Amino acid sequence: MEWTGAHSARDRRDGSVSRRRSLTVAMILGLIAIAIGIWISYEIHWFPVEASTQAKNTDRLYHVLVIATIPIFVLVVGVILYCVWQFRMRPGEEFKDGPPLHGNTRLEVFWTALPTVLLLSMVGYSFVVLAHNEKKHAHELQIGVTGQQFFWSFQYPPSVTGGAEINSYQLYLPVNETVHFNMRSKDVIHAFWIPAFRLQEDVVPGITTHYRATPDRLGDYPAVCNLLCGVGHSLMRTTVHVVTQAKFREWIKSQLSAGSAGGAASAASATGGATAGVALPSRGQASG
Repeated sequence: MEWTGAHSARDRRDGSVSRRRSLTVAMILGLIAIAIGIWISYEIHWFPVEASTQAKNTDRLYHVLVIATIPIFVLVVGVILYCVWQFRMRPGEEFKDGPPLHGNTRLEVFWTALPTVLLLSMVGYSFVVLAHNEKKHAHELQIGVTGQQFFWSFQYPPSVTGGAEINSYQLYLPVNETVHFNMRSKDVIHAFWIPAFRLQEDVVPGITTHYRATPDRLGDYPAVCNLLCGVGHSLMRTTVHVVTQAKFREWIKSQLSAGSAGGAASAASATGGATAGVALPSRGQASG
C-alpha cells in the first residue's frame, strides 16, 4: 500500500515536471513565431513606395498594429494547440470525464482588462495619425478634382496659377508642398485613390469632399477610381506627377501660354472677346 502511494506521488511529480517542460517548449516556440511574424511584416513590401508624409504615418500605424496583434494571434493559437496536445484523449479514456474546474476570477479580469487597454490604445494612436494627416497647414495649394465616367480632371485656381484657372487631365504637384484636394463628381460615386500617398476619399455627387496630401518624393504615381462606377471603371485612372517647384512653375506657365493662345484663336474666329480661363486640352494632348 505504501509502495502504491509512493508510486502515485512519483507519477504526479513526473507529470508535473513533464508538463512544465512542455509549457517551456511551447513558450519558446511562441516567441520564435512572434519574431518570425514581425520580421515577415517588415521584410515583405506589402505596399507601393511611400510618396507622401501621410504615407509614412499610415505605414507606421500599420506596423504598430501588426506588432500589437501578432503576439495576440500567436497566444490564442498557441493555447489552443497546447491544450490539444497536452489534454487530448488517450486510448482507454473514451468514457472518462475531465477533472471539474471552477472559473478563475483573476484570469477573467486579466483577459478582459488587457484587451480593453490594448484596443483603446490602438484606437487612440489611429486617431492621432488621422488627425496628423488631416492637419491644416498655413500654406496649402487648393486643387479641384472632378470625377466623371470615366476620367478625372483637375482644376488649378488663380490662387495657384497666378493667372487664369487651368483645367487639366494630368495632375502635377510640387514636391514638399501641402495640397488640399476639393473633390466633386458629375455623375455617380467615385473614389479618388492615390496608393503611393495612402489616401482615398469618396467623390459623391452633390457634395464636395476633401483630403490633404504632402508629396515628398519625386516621380510619377497612379491615381485610380477605387469604387465600381460603371463599365469603364477599370479605365478611370490617371498619373500624378510629383515634380520640383521649378518644374511645377514651368508647367503652370506652359499651360497658361497654351490656353491663352488657344483662347485667343477661338475668340478671334468668333466674337473677338477675351477668354475666361484655360480650357481642357484634348485627351491626346493631355496624355502627351
